[in-house]
Amino acid sequence: MVRTREIRGKTATETSYYLLSTPLSARFTEVARAQWGIENGLHGILDVTMNEGRKRNWKDHGPENIALLRRLALNPAKLEGSKGSMKGKLKRAGWNDEFLGRLLAQFAKGHMR
Repeated sequence: MVRTREIRGKTATETSYYLLSTPLSARFTEVARAQWGIENGLHGILDVTMNEGRKRNWKDHGPENIALLRRLALNPAKLEGSKGSMKGKLKRAGWNDEFLGRLLAQFAKGHMR
């Protein structure tokens, strides 16, 4: 599969090779894009915003528990209407009690996903 992307006016082309147990032919690009959409949509945010890839809590139920808490923290920040990065919103919530209150109020409204 050949991917092309443009960042700041520079074009980069990348070729990826995959080993599959089932031939997917033309459908393969749909399947690959769907997987990358999931990866970029959630895992990318968790890794960039909360540095999830560097956490070392592997004992017992720690990984599941901390993953749930991370998602609970990201959800209100995602639903909050102001512009800005997720990381910026989480920092702002740490610095500004009024903003934190607005984020936490979304739990009471039941708008969580």
